[in-house]
Amino acid sequence: MRRVLLTGAAGGIGRRMRKALANVYPVLRVSDVVDIGPAADGEEVMIADLTDPADLKRLVDGVDGIIHLGGLSVENEWSDILKVNIDGTYRLYEEAYEAGVRRIVFASSNHAVGFYPRGQILDGTERPRPDCRYGLSKVFGEALSQYFADNYGLGILSIRIGWCFEKSDTPRTLGSWVSIGDLTQLCRLGLEMPGLHHEIVFGVSDNSRTWWDNRTARRLGYAPQDSSDQWIAEVEAGAPEPGNEVALAVQGGPFASTGYEGDPKRVTEQKS
Repeated sequence: MRRVLLTGAAGGIGRRMRKALANVYPVLRVSDVVDIGPAADGEEVMIADLTDPADLKRLVDGVDGIIHLGGLSVENEWSDILKVNIDGTYRLYEEAYEAGVRRIVFASSNHAVGFYPRGQILDGTERPRPDCRYGLSKVFGEALSQYFADNYGLGILSIRIGWCFEKSDTPRTLGSWVSIGDLTQLCRLGLEMPGLHHEIVFGVSDNSRTWWDNRTARRLGYAPQDSSDQWIAEVEAGAPEPGNEVALAVQGGPFASTGYEGDPKRVTEQKS
């Protein structure tokens, strides 16, 4: 890999991954729709809109691999989700293929399966259960990745990213936390490992309380270095996790409860 494109470089994960990828590849092209500051050594900076065809052509020109973090990262109106996360991602893939890009890492989300009850072990082979429109867009992205792998021969890694913040602070995030170092390791695997077709893995560190069986990631070579276990005592001694019955019962937490209507048992009870 000579030139790698990192979209969404102004976001919470993107800013930290930009630092983690410094000097890893000969050229790191960082992009967002807003200002992301000057280029560091070994960087190219591009301000680009994923919904603008001309911008997309510039973004992917000369690129060998893409880490696609760009798009809307929280719940939004359907029209915005459709424009940016769904149509924008499709058009990025299309332009990438036409430009000769053959590796993509897609930033999926745990919210693609957020309506599964906590405690139900997932391994990436289960059917999607998106907990919001944002999660639904990530289900689309995973399916899009499978299509481009099957139909065009791209190698794509879809990572269902968990809680990627400084530390765990609730029982839910003890299970879903991922360090930026471990997430960056996964992204590098997606770009560099030979023979990749399309795989779905979880972006999660080595947490003893996780609900995610990440054996696929480990088979690909993932060896997480961090764990949320260091915060177990602090979380257990702290205030109860906020949220209603749905938020506290399902893996997606408050994302799942925001627009929820009707009987909570539809999603809170584990089903075979």
